[in-house]
Amino acid sequence: MKRSKMEGKTLFLCEECGLGYTDRETAQKCEDWCKKTGTCSLEITRKALYKRDLSVTES
Repeated sequence: MKRSKMEGKTLFLCEECGLGYTDRETAQKCEDWCKKTGTCSLEITRKALYKRDLSVTES
């Protein structure tokens, strides 16, 4: 888990999916879930304050 400052707020970032949370516990739950399942949990991600921009690439 990474710690970052954004707009004066401390965010804890899931290193698997890049979502940011205000508390370390939720960020850790997100990271654990992502590592275990390879997916994001809607229950956890709804608490995210930061969502990175995603780009779509064609294969």
